[in-house]
Amino acid sequence: MNETQENGKMIYLSAEKISKSFRISSHKVEVLKSVSLTVEQGEWVALLGSSGSGKTTLLDIMGTISHPDSGSLQVGGVDVLALSSRETVTFRRHKIGFVFQAYHMLPELNICENVMLPSMLDGMSKKEAREKALVLLDRVGLAHRVRHRANELSGGEQQRAAIARSLMNSPELLLADEPTGNLDSVTGQGILDIFHELRSEGGMTIVMVTHDKYVAGLAGRTVELKDGMLI
Repeated sequence: MNETQENGKMIYLSAEKISKSFRISSHKVEVLKSVSLTVEQGEWVALLGSSGSGKTTLLDIMGTISHPDSGSLQVGGVDVLALSSRETVTFRRHKIGFVFQAYHMLPELNICENVMLPSMLDGMSKKEAREKALVLLDRVGLAHRVRHRANELSGGEQQRAAIARSLMNSPELLLADEPTGNLDSVTGQGILDIFHELRSEGGMTIVMVTHDKYVAGLAGRTVELKDGMLI
């Protein structure tokens, strides 16, 4: 069960004393140092920090892609660090959506096929995947581009398609790593507008990594990381 705060809102994600280090040659580099953070259900939180601050590592841990050295992590009321490898993959596929700075579109497929592919690999029928992909592409303003290949779309259009793809599994949590990093300010604003709609209309919980203070300021709350610690 998700915890309820004194303000009556549910806590969807709770990270407690998360630490993570990497060994580079003979040196141990501490990337995260006892980081604790809670995110309410339906909240949009920006993780702000410069390169090397640990924000992407923290996002990867939240998304169950990486495992911390120590600490605890509850996502949607589930102790995700206690799950087996297979259970973790299943949880990630059904509960979490990812949007990255790079769009990761396959050039030989059209945009609709790119959006469909991950869900089909996860067992969704082609008919159901196509129907859902078309609805989501329309939602992000790409209904007129479904037959175009990735290299025929602008960077902003590819990022919109990537968002549609991340929503195919109807996730409760959307994790975005520098989603506007490769875009101009006008195009980037369009991406952020989609995030705002997902939160305000669909109640989605969003955690977004950025180094841009202006972008971070558009989220509901900003948390800043420096040298692996919250400040």
